[in-house]
Amino acid sequence: MSQLETFKKNGGYFIDGVAYMDCRETGEPVANVGTNAVSVMGSRAVMKKCLSLMSDAERDRLFGKCSGAAKTTGRPRGWRWMKEFVDKEGNVYHKGVEQPKLKGKRPVTDVDAIKKERLAAKEVKRKKETKKLIKMAAEKKELKKAIEAQKDFLNHKAGK
Repeated sequence: MSQLETFKKNGGYFIDGVAYMDCRETGEPVANVGTNAVSVMGSRAVMKKCLSLMSDAERDRLFGKCSGAAKTTGRPRGWRWMKEFVDKEGNVYHKGVEQPKLKGKRPVTDVDAIKKERLAAKEVKRKKETKKLIKMAAEKKELKKAIEAQKDFLNHKAGK
C-alpha cells in the first residue's frame, strides 16, 4: 500500500492540494498534515488537555483570577520614572532609586493631586480632539458642496 493510500485509510483527505485530517478529540479539520500521519490533535484539544493537567491555583494565576483583592501600594502609576517621589513612610525615591539619606526630610507626594492633573490633561486633550474633528467635518461638508457644484457645472445644470 502506498503512503497516500495509507493516509486516506487513516481518515486523511485533500482540499485544493492541502492535506487535512480530523482531530481525534473534537473532530475539527486540521490543515497541513503530513501524509505519514496516523492521527492528529487540533490546537483546541491540546489546549484543553494542557489546562486539565494544571492545578486550579495555577489556572487562576494564568488567567489573572486572584483569590483576594489586589493589594495597592499607594503609589501612582509611573512613580518609578518621577524625578522625586516620597511614599507614606517618608521614603524618598529619585527615578525609582531609594535615597535613604533623605528619608523623612521631604513632604509626602500628593497622589490625589497627580491623578487630578492627569484627568485634567486628558480632558483638555479630548476637547482639542473634538474641536479638531468638528472643524474637519465642516471642511469636508464644504468640499462636498464644491464638488457637487463642479459636477452640476460640467453637466450644464448650473442655471436650472
